[in-house]
Amino acid sequence: MENASANNMWGDYLKNHLEDVFHESPKTECFCDNEKDANECAALAKKGIKKATSHSLLGLQYRNEPLPKIGDFLVVTNWKGEAQCIVQTTAVKLKPFFSIDESYAQLEGEGDKSLAYWKKVHWDYFTRELEPFGRVPRESMIIVCEEFEKVF
Repeated sequence: MENASANNMWGDYLKNHLEDVFHESPKTECFCDNEKDANECAALAKKGIKKATSHSLLGLQYRNEPLPKIGDFLVVTNWKGEAQCIVQTTAVKLKPFFSIDESYAQLEGEGDKSLAYWKKVHWDYFTRELEPFGRVPRESMIIVCEEFEKVF
């Protein structure tokens, strides 16, 4: 973790959670791929409204990123990289895009929390994400559904 605000937040968290002191340092990242959405999603996570995030399995594979694991910590930042909160992964499920349901869309907490909103913004995001690899999203593509809770 090279981010000073994230290091400070993780240190503040550990002061009251000594049981996690030997846990590997958390990843630090913002949600989304643009400033408006990143700041909005960070604020939703900080308020405890956003309780999930979605990755395309293909995108993770192309970027050589590991699957999230239950127990992982993440320091959520805004677009500028300023730490906003710490979340911990509570569930990871792999589902085809077409099988995402209303209850999961509500967990993501974005927009009007509807499935229609979730599908539109995520389809657009996955389109931008996969484009550099010459791929396009499909209804059958596998989505990594990561659920979390705010811990700090």
